[in-house]
This record gives sequence, C-alpha cells and structure tokens, in this order.
Amino acid sequence: MPLGGNRAPAVGLGNNNQGTGARELVACLVISVVLFTVGVRTGEGGPLGVVRGAFQTITTPVRLVGSAVSMPFQGLGNVFSNLTADQATLSELEAENGELRSRNAELEEAEQTATRLQGLLDLRSTYDLQSTAAHIISGSSDSWSSTVTIDKGTASGLSVGMPVASSSGVIGQIVACGATSSTVLLVTDESSSVSAMVQSSRAQGMLNGSAAGEVRLDMIRTDQTVEVGGIVVTSGIGGVFPKGLPLGKVTSVEKNPGSMYYTIVVEPYAHTETAEEVLVITSLTDAQVATSEDVAAADAQETSSGASDAPAAGANDPTGASGSGQGASAAAPAAPTATATGGQGGRHAGR
Repeated sequence: MPLGGNRAPAVGLGNNNQGTGARELVACLVISVVLFTVGVRTGEGGPLGVVRGAFQTITTPVRLVGSAVSMPFQGLGNVFSNLTADQATLSELEAENGELRSRNAELEEAEQTATRLQGLLDLRSTYDLQSTAAHIISGSSDSWSSTVTIDKGTASGLSVGMPVASSSGVIGQIVACGATSSTVLLVTDESSSVSAMVQSSRAQGMLNGSAAGEVRLDMIRTDQTVEVGGIVVTSGIGGVFPKGLPLGKVTSVEKNPGSMYYTIVVEPYAHTETAEEVLVITSLTDAQVATSEDVAAADAQETSSGASDAPAAGANDPTGASGSGQGASAAAPAAPTATATGGQGGRHAGR
C-alpha cells in the first residue's frame, strides 16, 4: 500500500499548478482591461501615454540599430529572389525574341516578294505585254556563257526565241526550251544582239554583249545625238522584242578619230543577281512591232553610213553582207537563235 499512498500527492500538486496558471491569466486580462480603459480615458496626456512615449524614446535607437543590421540581409534575400525570377524571365524573353526575329524575317521576305511581283505586274500593264511569269532557278553552268534557267518550258506554252524581262527591263531571250524549264541567254553574253535605240534621239543601233560582260550600243553614227545618262530601249525592229522596253542607261560615249560610229557603253537595268521572277513575252501586238516609218528611218541611217564606209566595210566583212539594209530583216525576220535577237541590217541577219 505504500505505492498507492505516494500517487495521491502527485495528483493534488498538478491540480494546484493548473489553478495557479488560470488565476495568473485572469489577473493579466483584468490588468490589461484596466490599463486599456485608463489609457483611452486619459489619452496621450495621461500617465500611461507618458510611460508609452518614454518607452518608445528609449527603445528607438535600439530599433534603428536592429533595422540597420537586418537591412543588408533582407536586400541579399531580395537579390537572390530577383536573380531567380530574372533568369526565368530572361529565358522567356529570349524565346520570344527568337520567335519575333523569325517572324520578322518571314514578313520581310514576303514584303520583298510582293514588291517584285508588283513590279512585274506594273511592267506588264505599262507595256500591255502578253506574257507568262516564271522563276529563275539557276545561273550559268559554265564560265564562258551568260545564261539563266527558268522553271517553265514547252508545257507552259514557251518556245525558243521568246524575250524575257524582269521588273527592271529586258534580261535576254530563250535559246533552249525543255518541257518544264528553259535557258535564257542574257543581254550581257557575247553572242547576244538586240535591236535597240536611244530613247531621246531615236538613233538606231544594236545592243551587243561581250565576253567581259560589258554591253555596247553599236552602229550609232557620230553625227547623231547620244549623251551619257541617255536611256536605251528596244526598237521593235525584227519583230522579236516589243518596242520600247527598257534595256539600260548610257554610261560612256566615245568618238574615235576616223571612225563613223560612237563607242557607247550601256549599263543594263536588269540584273539577274537580284531578279527572282521574270516575265516571258509570249506574243506581240501590232503596236509593239516597229512601224514602217521606224524601218525606213533605220534603213536611211544604215544606207547613209554604208555609203560612207562601204569600201572599208566590204574589206572587213567576210560575208559581204554589210550595208544590205535593215528593212529586209524587219520584213521577214529569221527565227531567233542564240546569236540573233532581231537584226538591224544584213550584217546581223545572218548572226
């Protein structure tokens, strides 16, 4: 029974401790209510307000020191938090930036394509061309010829001899035609020859390419007017190229002593390096062919110059065809070949 006697005091001690804690809690509550009531009634000027003000005055330096000490640690925490957030934001922004750059490139490409196509539409509308659009798919496959390949051929109604132009002007003429592709001889090729004239003075000549890629306007007499900056267009003689299509701009005019003709260098308007779409001119209207007056003027020009230099021309022309007149080639144009794109005079009709 000693064990049972020892347990009873333990239970009584626990009840005493619980009762003491309850009494202390009630006392604190009563004191708090009393102090609150007194503070409200007396205001800041009462004893409690004075005590509270004094306490704040005493503890303010301590609170300031504590804030100063804890501030760097708070800033450091904010830095780490911001770094984590900024890294995620940076990754998102980089992804969005990449998408925007890609989209911008697509829009710019679409805008340039639309500009080029509008240029072709403007050319066709301005000159009332019967034509078919095509894409340039490759350049020359060798180093001794200047050609490009387009993505349309006989299946699209194209044939050898048809002129080809970009939005800037004439680029050449079809010299070979397959079912789905065609080869275009450029005006810069040494075997290219196009009937042309100076737009302002109407002086007739032949626009010839060269092995060096230089384009010259030949057979323009020195008694005619040609100026640097003058525009060169197709003359329509020969019935191959429509009359009036832009070819290029005169960059140099030289008059050699004793020569009956100028040495004229022309910069072509059209460059295949920047052209992607072209128009193939499939047929000509009556208004696009040189008139009888144009042919007569060219014949008169050729006859005048031929009469002046007939002996020299006969000596230098192994075919003996020089000075035979331009009208013959215009009246019955030969089928265009890689070396003849509408002749001016007998010396070109057989080229």
